[in-house]
Amino acid sequence: MIVAANWKMNLSLEAAGALAHGLAMRRLGSVRRLLFVPHPYVLPMSIRLQASDVRLGGQDCHQAESGAHTGDVSAMMLRDCGAVTVLLGHSERRSDHSESSALVAAKAAQALAYGLDIVVCIGETLAERQAGVAEDVVIQQLRDSLPTEMPAGKIIIAYEPVWAIGTGMVASLDDIAAMHQAIAKALPSSQNGTGEGSIPVLYGGSVKADNAADIFALPHVSGGLVGGASLELRAFDAICDAAADITTVAGT
Repeated sequence: MIVAANWKMNLSLEAAGALAHGLAMRRLGSVRRLLFVPHPYVLPMSIRLQASDVRLGGQDCHQAESGAHTGDVSAMMLRDCGAVTVLLGHSERRSDHSESSALVAAKAAQALAYGLDIVVCIGETLAERQAGVAEDVVIQQLRDSLPTEMPAGKIIIAYEPVWAIGTGMVASLDDIAAMHQAIAKALPSSQNGTGEGSIPVLYGGSVKADNAADIFALPHVSGGLVGGASLELRAFDAICDAAADITTVAGT
């Protein structure tokens, strides 16, 4: 199971350091923890997490290797500051910065070229779900957001219904299961040679300690992308514990 924390544009440096220290104090061999932090915090968090099993990432990268792109951050810069992964195509990037799926795919290719793992986000709006086109929208985003080259073990998908991000609303378990099944079937397994389901698919959208276990137990759900609940150590630890319990049950 994989549990990814997305701090978004939150926390002072002091608070971020304290939270990272708390994460580093635990080791969860059965759960892969990812942490996506604001760009100024990548280097200081890499220092705080260097002895831990938490995998550090940036929240975005530019599609170019370098150049006149004031305010942007390259995949090389993230790597050189200690990041090993990057979050791409989050709905807040798509809406706030008008990022297209083609742009996300270009960013993904650049990140992979510099050895970073990628987490590619996809998801429908409430209007698209109410119009009955949610699955079509999500599968098209998936196909258009993935790079041509897809090395095995380097790619994670995060399905986040846009209307459930930070709203307290959560898709029903049936809806989550149905969408994850559709995504698993649509993944281009022929490109990575490891078959359907080989690329993990996380669920995101108001994941909390009290709903994580039920969500993580669903077929084709490989873990969660956690926003607000990742800003409080006890809440995030509880979500990770839920993932560990699922892993233990699956292994028995």
